[in-house]
Amino acid sequence: MEIGTTKPHGRPQTLFLYLMRTFIFLLCTTMFGLTTKTTFSQERVTVATDRTLTVDEVFDLIKTQTKYRFIYPEDLFANAPKIDLKKGRVSVEQLLQQAVQREAFNIILGRNDRIIIRPKQQAFQRQITGTVTDTNGVPLQGVTVILMGTTRGTLTDFEGNYTIQVVDPEQVLAFSYLGFTPQEITVGTQSTINVQLEESVSALDEVVLNAGYYTVSEKERTGNIATIKAKTMEKQPVANPLAAMQGHMSGVNIVQSTGLPGGGYSIEVRGRNFINGATDPLFIVDGVPYGSQSLGSEDISRDIVNSDISPLNAINPNDIESIEVLKDADATAIYGSRGANGVVLITTKKGRAGKTRFDAHLSTSLGQVSQFMNLMDTQQYLEVRREGVSNDGLDGFLGVPAYDFYWPDITLWDQNRYTDWQRELIGGTAYRNNAQLSVSGGSERTQFLVSGAFLKETTVFPGDANYKRANVHSNINHRSDNERFRLNLSTSYSQEDNLLPRSDLSFQAYTLAPNAPALFDEDGNLNWENNTWDNPLAALEEKFGVKTRTVMANALISYELVKDLEVRASMGYTDYSLDSYRTLPSSARNPRFNFTPQSYSSLTTNGSKRNSWIIEPQLQWKTDWKKLSMDVLLGTTFQQETTEQLVMRGTGFPNNSLIFNLTAADRVEVRNSVDSDYKYNAVFGRVNLKLLDRYILNLTGRRDGSSRFGPGKQFGNFGAVGLAWIFSEEAPLSDSSVLSFGKLRGSFGTTGSDNIGDYQFLDTYTVTGSDYDGVAILSPSGIFNPLFGWEVNKKLEAGLELGFFRDRVFVNASWYRNRSSNQLVGVPLAATTGFSELTGNFDATVENSGIELDFRSANLSTETFKWSTTFNISVPKSELVRYDGLETSTFANRYVIGEPLSIVKLYRSLGVDPDTGQYVIEDYNGDGNISSSGDLEWIEDLAPKFYGGLGNTLNWGNMTFDVFLQFKKQKGYNTLRDNAVPGFRRNAGVELYHDRWREPGDMNNYQVASSGLIAGSNNGDLQRRSSAAVSDASFIRVRNISLNYRVPHLENGLDVNVYLQGQNLLTFTKYKGPDPEQTLNNRLPPLRQLTLGLKVGF
Repeated sequence: MEIGTTKPHGRPQTLFLYLMRTFIFLLCTTMFGLTTKTTFSQERVTVATDRTLTVDEVFDLIKTQTKYRFIYPEDLFANAPKIDLKKGRVSVEQLLQQAVQREAFNIILGRNDRIIIRPKQQAFQRQITGTVTDTNGVPLQGVTVILMGTTRGTLTDFEGNYTIQVVDPEQVLAFSYLGFTPQEITVGTQSTINVQLEESVSALDEVVLNAGYYTVSEKERTGNIATIKAKTMEKQPVANPLAAMQGHMSGVNIVQSTGLPGGGYSIEVRGRNFINGATDPLFIVDGVPYGSQSLGSEDISRDIVNSDISPLNAINPNDIESIEVLKDADATAIYGSRGANGVVLITTKKGRAGKTRFDAHLSTSLGQVSQFMNLMDTQQYLEVRREGVSNDGLDGFLGVPAYDFYWPDITLWDQNRYTDWQRELIGGTAYRNNAQLSVSGGSERTQFLVSGAFLKETTVFPGDANYKRANVHSNINHRSDNERFRLNLSTSYSQEDNLLPRSDLSFQAYTLAPNAPALFDEDGNLNWENNTWDNPLAALEEKFGVKTRTVMANALISYELVKDLEVRASMGYTDYSLDSYRTLPSSARNPRFNFTPQSYSSLTTNGSKRNSWIIEPQLQWKTDWKKLSMDVLLGTTFQQETTEQLVMRGTGFPNNSLIFNLTAADRVEVRNSVDSDYKYNAVFGRVNLKLLDRYILNLTGRRDGSSRFGPGKQFGNFGAVGLAWIFSEEAPLSDSSVLSFGKLRGSFGTTGSDNIGDYQFLDTYTVTGSDYDGVAILSPSGIFNPLFGWEVNKKLEAGLELGFFRDRVFVNASWYRNRSSNQLVGVPLAATTGFSELTGNFDATVENSGIELDFRSANLSTETFKWSTTFNISVPKSELVRYDGLETSTFANRYVIGEPLSIVKLYRSLGVDPDTGQYVIEDYNGDGNISSSGDLEWIEDLAPKFYGGLGNTLNWGNMTFDVFLQFKKQKGYNTLRDNAVPGFRRNAGVELYHDRWREPGDMNNYQVASSGLIAGSNNGDLQRRSSAAVSDASFIRVRNISLNYRVPHLENGLDVNVYLQGQNLLTFTKYKGPDPEQTLNNRLPPLRQLTLGLKVGF
């Protein structure tokens, strides 16, 4: 039998064996039968922090702080479960009782404080089986089941089942699982022991947050990190990860840009920091940077998805385990210049140990526009139209056929016809079908997961427009037997295919005359009604298509060189390609124009590609010294990203059937050509110090190098310091029955930004799209300017976290102030220079500050019923603190010192003159003329004043009910922005009919009706740009409701869940437009969706 000490590091094997044999010989001659209870009662050791150790490491801990040494067979505890130790002082006797059961082993103390451990021969043995579930009966996978006092243990499988051998009926089984209260059960005469674990209310030290280059417990974090878990995201029927985050995170404002599938979302983390408009945070997927900027072309997609083809649509939300948002300097500074606007960390799902498990997920959704505008009916519309023509003095021309073109709705169209164009054009039902299958499992050392998904979604528009996405995701995780080597590999592939009309039909739905002709004639062809109107369904003839392909792969390899010293490398690769097109066939235009394929038909194509690779070697060292714990991280980053884009337009085709063949075009021009290469290099580090488990210091730093700056300006230094004091650990608060947790934290640091595009410091040229004698012509597009450098964002934060009644009530309050300076701004140049703008640093400072509050509570918890609540609110404030020379700059009409960047400068509306019926605009500068140069001085801020969310979860038996409300206080453009004058040839809100001026003395909100055909007959254009066009757009929205039922008492490990979910079900608002979230009526608003789904696992 080979004998060895616990850790023979650093000793030659021959000396090691010689010493061990000597020890055995001496001990065999001096053994005596004192019990450990008597001998070890006075010896104590210090556990500096909560730790999970192997049995061998427990012996190591005793050796380093006492005189005892151990002798036992080298592999005796090789497969034993790890031991969870809590910080504090503990006796050697208690440690041995946790690590080694006296009934299973002989523990013999010899001379010179040597302890010999040998296994006993067991006469009694019984197999115990059972199932571990939560209080709702849901099986828990990965629960640790340990035979108390022994090294024997196991983990539950996917169905929560376990099997373990016991040797004594008096032995105790211990069940423990992250986030649940542990249980201990005496075996007795039982052979089947089923256990229900209750969720632990106070588990701050167990909740681990992804901080990017490291992980940290919620209890010990010094930075501000918001998180959302898969458990919350799975309750929402969404196709984009950002949609699942809406309203759930303080300080994170997300707005959906369109209700069409494949559209994008805007996201701001604590406001807009830079004048150049760059607000996107850094996205990291499994440790790899992921470009979120759209590669779409305005020439193709501006009329349908606002040019925002979000690359994040490629990520399947069902593949995500968690999303963390890093907000303050302490959390973001380690990312340096890339973290100025915050960092969004997306972690995908991984396999778990246990037998192979299959999971299938099927769902179908129905989506509709949630709210229609209250528009004028035919009689109201025609009354106002005729009144407008008469007021303009044009009623004498109504009977003249030559003028019918100006008012066919009055003279030619059916005067009794009524069509609700909202229901006709955007009143359909959008269907979404989603299917996903995954297989996962593995051993304790190696786990795997493979999943595939397919999604198809249609639109509310007429026609066959649809969006399709296919995803494949895989992950394999491995660790060696000695746990020194670890490997994690993740890959994902996504393909999207989106086919939509060339333009959004929403604007026509809100503005078409209610008596407009039928869409189709008797033969089923598009009806042009004798060439008197533009048929809105002609947009269906004009196609918009986009196909994207996304490949992501990353590997994380680590190896423990010596104890607590680990070297690792993170490597990643992403490849994103986009191919889009837009067709404009002559058949989509009114025949009166006499367009032919040769003279009009066109095809515009966009072929774009972005790929990048990144390698980040790192070294991490952890150590404990008395009451101080230290964690040191050093690393470097090498990254390269290339972007290519070619936008071409072909015009003039032999016929429309050849319109997709660019080579058949008579004329082809290059609209845009991009070929850029971005290189990035950095070194970074982190030092975390923790004293007495309650005083925490976190230091981070990074030196960045970017190819986007010229020589001498390419490198920038950024860093932060974070502090935390867990004052609830101080006496006498540590024994408080009310305050269970209290922490003060603060941070200060700097981040930066190089978000200006590539080659801005060089002389650059672009292809004009024209040629001279067969040679392409280049035009200068950029001026050599090596002087500009990094933008800098200084972040300051203070926070207070409080937990009450074992953290059943938890509050996290934060105050922050971010100051961004040395702004990189593209300054417009005069046309005579031949250049549009020049990039440079300006002495401008933007300040974002605010208060954030996060609250959660476990309101009620019984064996059959639970109720919990979450709440968050953010109160942001933004201000342009400084901009030298603003008054004489080209930005004078856009920004104001002391005001936010989100303001709009407007005319001030004084209402309607009761004598003339015309809108009255304030002459701000008193020069007698209303002009943009001197009278656009009324300021409205369109950024939210506060926003947040409120969620409640109710669990009753096998049913779970969730409801989440999102709220926002803000202003936005109202319908006056598009239609301020009654009587135009476009429909409008019924309020223009009821509240219009008709005769002198009327006190109304809308001016006298006008046809809009006579110049100067109204002040509508001024009113559209006035203070009257901005109004309250606040709302409370039932963002999500979810009802889930788990089918109980199924055999063979079958797990079945049926659910019903609703998204955007109700909106409470005073806003008069289509939707208060995005206040433009030329975009389809977010849809109300109902989803029925089924999940099956076995």
